[in-house]
Amino acid sequence: MIKKKETVAMLLAGGQGSRLHLLTERTAKPAVTFGGKYRIIDFPLSNCINSGIDTVGVLTQYQPLALNEYIGNGQPWDLDRTYGGVTLLPPYQMNKRADWYKGTANAIYQNLQFIDKFDPDYVVILSGDHIYKMDYHDMVEAHRRTGADCTIAVFEVPLSEASRFGIMTLDGDMRVTEFTEKPAQPKSTMASMGVYVFSRDKLAKYLEADEADETSQKDFGKNVIPAMLAAGEKLYAYKFNGYWKDVGTIQSLWESNMDLLGERPVLTLRDLNWRISSRNEAMPPHYVGYEATINNSIVTEGCEIYGTVENSVLSAGVIVERGAVVRDSVIFGNVTVKSDSEINYSLIDSGTVIGKSATVGKEMALAKGITLVGGGLTVPDGATVPDRAICGADMIKELAKGV
Repeated sequence: MIKKKETVAMLLAGGQGSRLHLLTERTAKPAVTFGGKYRIIDFPLSNCINSGIDTVGVLTQYQPLALNEYIGNGQPWDLDRTYGGVTLLPPYQMNKRADWYKGTANAIYQNLQFIDKFDPDYVVILSGDHIYKMDYHDMVEAHRRTGADCTIAVFEVPLSEASRFGIMTLDGDMRVTEFTEKPAQPKSTMASMGVYVFSRDKLAKYLEADEADETSQKDFGKNVIPAMLAAGEKLYAYKFNGYWKDVGTIQSLWESNMDLLGERPVLTLRDLNWRISSRNEAMPPHYVGYEATINNSIVTEGCEIYGTVENSVLSAGVIVERGAVVRDSVIFGNVTVKSDSEINYSLIDSGTVIGKSATVGKEMALAKGITLVGGGLTVPDGATVPDRAICGADMIKELAKGV
């Protein structure tokens, strides 16, 4: 007899992530580097196992190769289970044709058979592009206690930013009375985090109805949640008071990395009671040269620092040569910063070389935005990459002409 799973998690990880520009040209957004040695998807996967959820379906679609290789059999997150564990769920052929996922709701609809296999009472729907530490078990318990058909995790945001989110109006018992996706004039500051708990039967019912609706955009926030609310179903909010960041833009990804720094960081990854696990190749310890200066920074294994690193996050294998300065920046793996070069308020993708005496970004340029340099490139010696630039191969060719 197959053992029933009380809760199954479905992790939506197929988004294109176009607002991350060069970082997602070759990889899915959830596989983007974060915090020196992690990937964005490490957070929801770690949250699942820390919450006692050991059955997770990961729905992939856009540029899935790096993400599939990274997740593997799920062993780093203790999700390599004989029954359950982590399962990669790409779109597959149905009715003699291939169907791409058309939206968040359609993606889950296409995998109802996977959910049914475990006969769960509850289904947790997660996004793969948020940085946060959350106990989903507590949210499921709140869902059970209220007798809800759907429970939506909410996070209070400033009124000035509320129009960017799905906004809920709540009564005194936290029941949802109104839901509006990205309202021009928000009535509330309670924003949906894109984390849902559904009672399994209600989820199947509304996904099937949504699939049959040819006018639907197949989206939870735009279609499924409003349909349930209009039908009088019991929708409750679950308020989350911890750290949460949607890292869908270069600016927000940079900000979230900066939140790891300081004497009392807003977000810490050193909490052994809620460990964030990852899959990383073994590398030697980092090395700090006798003339090097490192201040308020995260420097991961395999790094060699001979210059100056201030208020920055460096992934594995980064080399900062003598006389080079890295300030207020996020550097992905195996980047080399050549001697006497300078990087300010920038995000540098993996495998890039910053040439000698080159300048990337400007000091005190935060108000203008973050400079992005793509992966596998070489910024010419003496070149200047202007602040707020998105520097890909075409810009590198232009820079080479000018030096």
